[in-house]
Amino acid sequence: MRLEKASAKAIKYACMNFHYAKSIPVNTFGYSVFNQINEWCGVVLFGSGANNNLPKMFGLNSGEVIELVRMALNGKQGVTGSIMAVALKLARKHVPLAKIIVSYADSNQGHIGTIYQATNWIYTGSCKLDALEIDGIQIHRKSVYSKYGYNSVERLNRNGVNAKWIKGEVKHRYIYPLDKSLIPMCKALSKPYPKKQAVEA
Repeated sequence: MRLEKASAKAIKYACMNFHYAKSIPVNTFGYSVFNQINEWCGVVLFGSGANNNLPKMFGLNSGEVIELVRMALNGKQGVTGSIMAVALKLARKHVPLAKIIVSYADSNQGHIGTIYQATNWIYTGSCKLDALEIDGIQIHRKSVYSKYGYNSVERLNRNGVNAKWIKGEVKHRYIYPLDKSLIPMCKALSKPYPKKQAVEA
């Protein structure tokens, strides 16, 4: 298994074919994943994240918190936890100022963050994130703004784009401290891991 810097072409293909969101996050960097027999298996992507105020939650500054935004893989990658561990090390080198990595599991897709639990991320609870749906595909409003220059539903519809708000998406938030001095603070935010049965109920 190896990871190397992902090309724009690899990112686009993996996001559109291997991930349920069928969208390409903006302002990201990431790594192509190759398995033991050198098959390309998809990408792991990081970015600045959807919430500009997220660093304030941890008493940090902009650039000190990054988000794991996609694990778009085709299932041939082998042990996903090992891939994540390598990707986290590479991300730390790519963004040396980063002190915490955040990621979300979408409960609307039946996800509870099993991979984060298996790799000892800290669960901080659920939150609600708004999104836009464009032509039936859910896209974050930052991505919409990047493509159209605005993200007003009314303006999008006036210009022939079939858009609507999807409000109150519930996602489980996990954090991973890169700076060891922040481990006590992160653990203080910790909550019990959600269970699959609770989601199904």
